[in-house]
Amino acid sequence: MSKPSPFKCFKTSPEIIHLAVMFYARFPLSLRNVEDLLHERGIDISQEAVRYWWHRFGPMFAGEIRKRHIEGMKSSRWRRHLDELFVKTKGERHYLCGPWITTAKSWEAS
Repeated sequence: MSKPSPFKCFKTSPEIIHLAVMFYARFPLSLRNVEDLLHERGIDISQEAVRYWWHRFGPMFAGEIRKRHIEGMKSSRWRRHLDELFVKTKGERHYLCGPWITTAKSWEAS
């Protein structure tokens, strides 16, 4: 059995609702600014609708973003970066940490 869509009872499309909520959440915009931005794109909604959508769908969108962020960290692309490094020069092993790492990388390049 599939989960019912949370956008089922709304006349506005889910893409527009998502866009309005993300404008409000992502950028330092007021509800009136979001209304004006969407009006310039030919979408007539009120700032009250944006406020209602924010309260209704904001936590759901935040959970999806958080889940994608965590999944991205678990993937094989993720690597841990440390502020310490062992470098071997002329057969002698040296330990570097902190700001000297950038210098060590330039040594390796030359």
